[in-house]
Amino acid sequence: MRTLQCSLVIAVIALLATPALAADAAAGKATFDTLCATCHGTSGKGDGPTAAALNPPARNFTDKVWQAKVTDDHIKKVITQGGAANGLSPMMPPFGHLKGAELDNLVAYIRSFGK
Repeated sequence: MRTLQCSLVIAVIALLATPALAADAAAGKATFDTLCATCHGTSGKGDGPTAAALNPPARNFTDKVWQAKVTDDHIKKVITQGGAANGLSPMMPPFGHLKGAELDNLVAYIRSFGK
């Protein structure tokens, strides 16, 4: 029994010590171009083709102050739940179908605008 417990502890430690796969910003670009660029623009500056009609305006992802203060979890929450559910623009629709790697990759791409 003790050997089994030690084996389980070692396995858990090894699992926790394994770094998570990094999100792929390049893969997130396709999702961004399909779902986000209409409002946020291909440059991420909030200057997409529909941006002029939005009030409040679409988020400018190149804003370094915003990038520094916002968490990935908050970005994911806004993407999946929409703006209205998070006290933001009701014009930002929810994309609740995005999950896992696809969502992580989209967040990584949004983060790439701040670099």
